[in-house]
Amino acid sequence: MRLWTDSLRALGQRVAAEHGGDWLDVVASAGGSAVGLVEVLADFSSFAGDVSEYAGRPVPFYKRAQIAAADLHLGGVVEFSDLDRLTLFADNLVPHVLRLDGVLRFDGALVRRIEAGQRLEHGSSEEVEMRACAVHAVELIVRERGDSSAQAIDHLLWNRGAGERYKAVPRPRARTTAY
Repeated sequence: MRLWTDSLRALGQRVAAEHGGDWLDVVASAGGSAVGLVEVLADFSSFAGDVSEYAGRPVPFYKRAQIAAADLHLGGVVEFSDLDRLTLFADNLVPHVLRLDGVLRFDGALVRRIEAGQRLEHGSSEEVEMRACAVHAVELIVRERGDSSAQAIDHLLWNRGAGERYKAVPRPRARTTAY
């Protein structure tokens, strides 16, 4: 909870200092683009922690920034024409659901550690691979279906993860404010 509290405090302070406390000014600074809003929010320390390094390259997931853009659109606060450019809101639950449904396979040693309740290190290669593979799998599902978006599939899989079958098996966990 301390990480979340610090993150929210930093976010509020920045909005107050740079946007006069006006959250809609933050949204307007994106120029009507969901991707633009994600880029604006990615510069805020409370959202910037969702970039990991993999093989020497940055891997930006921006789960919470993408959710903010999608929720503002869904709530009718702003109309984004490029919402389809957002990806799965990569976290730990959707890869868990995809693994249990047989879409993703994890290394046996990793599965044993997860099921023993051991935390993954945020930004570790296995955590980045797990999240990135989930993003890729959802993009393949979207392409195959042809009538959906990454956000819709994310919503479906995330809610599916609330089912008893998925709750009965420990999911991957990491100490992070990214998800």
